[in-house]
Order: sequence, then C-alpha cells, then structure tokens
Amino acid sequence: MSKSYLVAHIRVHDKEAFEKFKAMSGPAIADHGGRVLARNPSPDFREGDLRGLTIVNEFDDINAARGFYESEAYTAARAVRGNRC
Repeated sequence: MSKSYLVAHIRVHDKEAFEKFKAMSGPAIADHGGRVLARNPSPDFREGDLRGLTIVNEFDDINAARGFYESEAYTAARAVRGNRC
C-alpha cells in the first residue's frame, strides 16, 4: 500500500494547552507507526490563509493514519487541544 500523510495547520492560542497536546499526540502518532516529517512554526506561505504551525505526519498506509486519528489516545489529545490551540 501507499504511504499516507496527515497535514495539520494549527493556530496556537494557548501555549500551555498546546504543549500538553504535543506531549500526548507524539506517542499516539508513534503507536500507529507514524513519523513527524515536518513541524514548522513559520512556514513560507505564498498563497492562501493557512497561518500558524504546519505539521506533516507520515504513516505506512491510510489504515494506520485513520487508526491514529480515531485512537483513544489522540481523541484525548484533541480534547486537551480543543479550540484553545
């Protein structure tokens, strides 16, 4: 199967909550075989309005990516992040 990529654009409004989210989401990514390929707080935007932190995660296949996103661990991390990050 083909590799799968999860791309996130996050605007951090609460640094403390975001740090907790990072600490929780990192192990959840690894548990599903994912790897963080890029985490850039200052990407070079040429078009559009995707300001904020850009993160690219790679997974071995779409099922691993979905398993990560739907996992209990990442669901808990998203709850911490909420709308505050």
